[in-house]
Amino acid sequence: MIVEALVGWYTGSLALLADAGHMLSDSGALALALVAQVFASRARTSRATFGYRRAEVLAAFLNGIALALISVWIAVQAVGRWWQPQVLRPEGLLETASAGLVLNVLVAWVLSRSHQHSVNVRAALAHVLADLLGSLGAVAASLAVVFWQEYRADTVLSLLITVLVAHSGWRILRETSAVLLESAPSELDTTALAQTIGETEGVASFHDLHAWRISDGFDAVTVHVVLGPNMHGVEVSQRVCQRVEALHGIRHVTVQPEAPPPTVLVQLGRQRRR
Repeated sequence: MIVEALVGWYTGSLALLADAGHMLSDSGALALALVAQVFASRARTSRATFGYRRAEVLAAFLNGIALALISVWIAVQAVGRWWQPQVLRPEGLLETASAGLVLNVLVAWVLSRSHQHSVNVRAALAHVLADLLGSLGAVAASLAVVFWQEYRADTVLSLLITVLVAHSGWRILRETSAVLLESAPSELDTTALAQTIGETEGVASFHDLHAWRISDGFDAVTVHVVLGPNMHGVEVSQRVCQRVEALHGIRHVTVQPEAPPPTVLVQLGRQRRR
């Protein structure tokens, strides 16, 4: 990434700079995969009661902002160069682009040997495979410049690579923003979750249902349930937790049981006296 950025600045190649930006997104993805492993093992404290799982989300959010800014800068430069093509220095252009392609192939081969055993590795492999497209674009632009002096080819291919960078940045910002705003996990059907809780034995009604994602792989649910007549709060809470975990895969469930409203108790007492 650093070599491509330096050579891209020296030669004036936007394609190399764009590919370096795409490698930045991949480096960030690899770093976040490592951070996720490290921070997940750290114990929670009296201040950080959920541990430090949100650190990876914050880092990813900043990474997404950086990618968005890089995409805008490259796009503005590319539009300007299309109307006023810039002569590029060919020294080291093709060699650097080719080295980037070879490096991505090697990294993809290493990751592919163990991608079946780790979700993090599979995600990292997906990023690197996408970066192969960017490296191919940089090589194609270098060939056009070195052998045919088609300087606009560098501009066109830099825009194509920028699309990959912008897509990565948008996906990261969308996912991390949802976590930071404590939205419900995208794959969770909240209507089905509500139905699961409402159909649990002993639950007369419920309210204040909240579902959110603390970090990747750590979802949480809280809910207040109104107990049915003659129902024990501990037993009903256990049933709700077990059903939510079994049907929706969420283990961190907090249930607040509440007694039936006074009107229900009064009606129940009248029925007993009769």
